[in-house]
Amino acid sequence: MRRQLIIVAAVAVMAASTGYFVARMLAPAAVPARAAIQPAAAGLNAAAAVVGERRPDFTLADGAGQPVSAERFDGQVMLVNFWATWCTPCVEEMPMLSQLQRDYAGRGFSVVGIALDEPQRARAFAQELGVDYPLLFGLADAMVVGRRYGNGTGMLPYSVLVDANGIIRWTRLGVLDPAQVESELASVL
Repeated sequence: MRRQLIIVAAVAVMAASTGYFVARMLAPAAVPARAAIQPAAAGLNAAAAVVGERRPDFTLADGAGQPVSAERFDGQVMLVNFWATWCTPCVEEMPMLSQLQRDYAGRGFSVVGIALDEPQRARAFAQELGVDYPLLFGLADAMVVGRRYGNGTGMLPYSVLVDANGIIRWTRLGVLDPAQVESELASVL
């Protein structure tokens, strides 16, 4: 029992160290080392800071492994939803996101799911759930996109509404309220 506890503690320390070094590698070069690790409150403020700004560009792989740029969705309203297969609240909101896609696609709207997960697993999982909106996949690169879209905490699910002009209108951390999303969509469609 004690040996298992030591092994678990060693794995936890190694995982924390790896996370720290990955975060340091992904931090922009112009950011001083002490600013690379932010307190949770600063991470939450990152979401507010992107509202009203032009959406950052990104390129991630689609289900066929082909690169897809955010520019592909220019001219339409886009709800970007960051998720993972291991995130229970993410999975719970996926049927609602599929319904939004079906209800509003003809009005210039698209849900774009970005899986922060192993691509093959996420593709199979989404197919099993019958997700019918565009999905993009990545690991560290998808985390960078999430950060650029204001998810300073790295928590999931995280959603961003981008209007047809490419301006970020709002961000939400946590499960989306369908009535609130529809209200927000009414203001941009």
